[in-house]
Amino acid sequence: MPEALAIARQLDLDLVEVAPLANPPVCRIMDYGKYKFDEAQKAKESRRKTTSVGIKEMKYRPKIGPGDFDTKTRQVLKFLNEGHKVKVTIMFRGREVFHPELGKKILDRVAEHVDGAARVESDPRLDGRNMVMVLAPDKRAKQSAAARAPRDERGSDKAAPVAAPDAAAPEVDAAVTETVETAGATNTAVGTNGDVSTGIAVPVEEGT
Repeated sequence: MPEALAIARQLDLDLVEVAPLANPPVCRIMDYGKYKFDEAQKAKESRRKTTSVGIKEMKYRPKIGPGDFDTKTRQVLKFLNEGHKVKVTIMFRGREVFHPELGKKILDRVAEHVDGAARVESDPRLDGRNMVMVLAPDKRAKQSAAARAPRDERGSDKAAPVAAPDAAAPEVDAAVTETVETAGATNTAVGTNGDVSTGIAVPVEEGT
């Protein structure tokens, strides 16, 4: 121990006991101030990455308008992407409670809009004057999408294969070649640029 302490002082470092119950005790020569700073930074980063996952709630009405429906459903999707479960509640008022099919229709629309990002953990059910459905993030869908993405990116970088020139294809003469058939037939003209134009052929007498 005295020798290790002398070495630590000589190097202007600290002698830290890491295993006091060992025989002999185990010590480490280090910059203890820097070690404490690094540990604090690691703990801070770990707390920053840790997100509190809970259950969020979004309330709808059976007669909700299209604008409000889209706004609330986008918020539901945001909660799901953050890893939260979402409790979707349909609030009935007055005689609306006698028409639960209206609430079920709204819940089905919500589930359809978030399909691929969430799964229905608890099917729609009546809870007093409310109808409730619970959505949970679909981790399998996200993992499948992440697994497909690299392959799709690699595939998009591939250049389309270039076809080899056909050696047997006849060359087109520099001059325009005309094929004139009998009267009333179609006249075909091929130019050097490969364009094709058609028209009605002019009658041609034999011997001309």
